[in-house]
Amino acid sequence: MAPEAISQAAQEHVTALTREANGTFTISAPSLDNRLRLPQCPEPLTADIPNQGSLSGTVSVLVRCEALNWQIYVPVRVQQVLERVVAKAPLPRGAVITAADVAVEQVELRRQRGASFANPEQLIGSKVKRPVRLGEIILASDICLVCRNDAVLIKAGNDGLSIITEGTALSDGSLGEQIRVQNNRSKKVISGVVSAVGEVTVRY
Repeated sequence: MAPEAISQAAQEHVTALTREANGTFTISAPSLDNRLRLPQCPEPLTADIPNQGSLSGTVSVLVRCEALNWQIYVPVRVQQVLERVVAKAPLPRGAVITAADVAVEQVELRRQRGASFANPEQLIGSKVKRPVRLGEIILASDICLVCRNDAVLIKAGNDGLSIITEGTALSDGSLGEQIRVQNNRSKKVISGVVSAVGEVTVRY
């Protein structure tokens, strides 16, 4: 069996798996040792990724010839590139992010260590919780869209009716996180979800 055919089967399997994923992929399988001697398979090779996790970095693909009962692992290199918001300048703790502070760049997924952002508008007006270096991906954990003691707008209601009132955040929160806020008028403490910079939504 030609080593090139085995590598190609592994590479094609990974390529098929990435078609529905976001971002741009570069996929390559190394040339196998030409001294490799496996019998010619009389039927198409099958490929699988046992214990499949993230399709990033080096992925071990198991290529099989079911008819002749042989198999071999082939390492396939996968590079996934996504558009992500990064810092255009060092951002100190406590800084309020402006449009001039951020940019969108193509970055490899392996550089990301948590939830991040593709749209810079989601970050404008948020506050930095920990220093972010130049060129670093801005993670949800690096900022608070609503910070403790911030004045916030509380949007309460359902799809048919919404009431907006002013409140005070009792904890930090990133997009989609649930935090506690106090209604400034009634002094009642309620829980809501951070929906934008300075905004918390409560569903009834």
